[in-house]
Order: sequence, then C-alpha cells, then structure tokens
Amino acid sequence: MSALDFYAQVATSGDVLGAGIGTNPGGWEAAVGPDFLDVPGGGLPRRDYGLVEINFSPDQQGLQGQMSCFGFGVKPQRLLYDLSSSTVPLPLSRKYGEFAPRLPFEELRAAILSLGHTVELEETSRDMHRYRVSESVARIDVVLDPDPYGSAPPIRTDIR
Repeated sequence: MSALDFYAQVATSGDVLGAGIGTNPGGWEAAVGPDFLDVPGGGLPRRDYGLVEINFSPDQQGLQGQMSCFGFGVKPQRLLYDLSSSTVPLPLSRKYGEFAPRLPFEELRAAILSLGHTVELEETSRDMHRYRVSESVARIDVVLDPDPYGSAPPIRTDIR
C-alpha cells in the first residue's frame, strides 16, 4: 500500500484505520497511536497527530465527560515543512510506507475513481477548488497556483 492509497481510502470511507466520525479519543488513540498533541480550545478540543487533525465535541448521547469526533482533516501540506517521523503517525507509515510532501490532484482523483467513486467540483475561488467525493463526507481542497510552495500543488482532504 502507498500514501496515495491512504488518501484515497480516507476520501472514500471517511475513516483513518477504522477511526472516524463518532469515534471517541481513546478509539482514535488505539487506531492512530499515542503520539499526539491535545489542543484545547473553546470547549471543543482538537487532537493533532501532524498529518491528521481531529476535532471532538461532547458526546451527543449526553454522557458526562464523554467526547466524540465530529470532524477530522488530513493535512498533507504539513509535510512540505516537516518531514520528521512525528509528522506521519507510526501506524500510518507502517501500513502505507513513505509519505511524500506533494500529491498531484489528478493522481488522487484517479485513485478515487478506481474505487468506484466520483469526484465532483463543488466550489471554486481564485486560488482554490473544492471537490466532493461521491457517497462520502469528504471534501478535497486543491491549491490552484501551479507552484505555491515549490513544484506541485499540495492537496488537503478535510472530512467533515
């Protein structure tokens, strides 16, 4: 498996190694590992794994003190600036191998199409396009500048 497989899997399934929307912090830790930074903020904590960032809110079932994921994002643009081993969680690098700092959008689109999904343009701006993956909650933000940081546009996949 490759990093491209990881990005396509997240975009089509809405999970990272089985953890996704509704998963509690312990479930995310079991899937992605113990190396993270918890970032408090306005009652809605965020867990930062480097490549993956998870947002939690109080559990909808009203259980006192319980939290669950209401959204997460995959942030490959972080690899442009930090290729240290802590940026890609160990369980991801073990399963998918090396993660490059760039991923051309057309490669990701082809991988998503090969999994039986479509990628539809949802909105545009002067410097970005946002795509929606069919039968998924995934949104893919693509930087349009052909050379915003170097030689190829990075992608950002936000799962909401």
